[in-house]
Amino acid sequence: MGRESSWALCRAPELPDADFERWRQLLETRAGMVLDDRQRSFLQIQLAARMRELAIADYESYYRTVCEGVSGRVEWVRLLDRLTIQATRFFRHPPSFALLEAYVSEFVQTAEGQPLALWSLGCSSGEEAFSMAISTAEALSRQGQPMTFSLTGTDISSEALRQARQGTFSRQRLDGVPANLRERYFRSREDGSYQICPRLAERLCFARLNVLELSQAPLQGLNVIFCQNLLIYFRRWLRRDLLNQLVQRLAPGGLLVLGVGEVSNWSHPQLVPAEHPEVLAFVRQADCPA
Repeated sequence: MGRESSWALCRAPELPDADFERWRQLLETRAGMVLDDRQRSFLQIQLAARMRELAIADYESYYRTVCEGVSGRVEWVRLLDRLTIQATRFFRHPPSFALLEAYVSEFVQTAEGQPLALWSLGCSSGEEAFSMAISTAEALSRQGQPMTFSLTGTDISSEALRQARQGTFSRQRLDGVPANLRERYFRSREDGSYQICPRLAERLCFARLNVLELSQAPLQGLNVIFCQNLLIYFRRWLRRDLLNQLVQRLAPGGLLVLGVGEVSNWSHPQLVPAEHPEVLAFVRQADCPA
């Protein structure tokens, strides 16, 4: 009986302590992800599923596969797709998008036709990025302005980005989208799914980014950055380092929106808290003249 057949007849092997520690260190070193004992079973299930597909019998052999050569780098990306695609939904935290709309409305009144640049960091399969785009388009429309904005979504998962670029969602995944917005920004398809309308989709682009390589991202002068439900996976010192880098990507007057409860006891001399009781957000102050 071959190795693949043997896999089909037995349970996934238990993840030994030494292997768990080895994988945990690899994930933190390469992706910044911190797993504790509560995620051990999740890691075991995902590793075992991929090992089954490759007919690899033990965790040590799979670890070597991931770490060796060009094929190992390709396999690492595939494994990350399993580990990092997170459950998400449109308008996941409504107060954040209400704040975004208010910010955009105020921006267009003072910016004299300047286009907006927005960033969804850790965009997963695109729901947050498209929610940001819809909120921005709505705010601009109410001010009688065209859709003069660009929005970049980044994520570490290639599979999530593939889904985001398609811009196609099942009816169930649109449950958080009000009917009037669904009619305005989506097109129904014959199979019952919905496609983001072209005039909105053309305002967005998606790119792969490991946040540990944030310094290499060519994004500067941003008016809005959303970084929600991402920092929770990193150690406190790394969260603060990433936040400090994000501040430098903001334009003066730019808005940084974080997940409620994701960071505490952090401040930055260039930021002031945004005035919203339900949102953890900051505004970058204007640079002082030399």
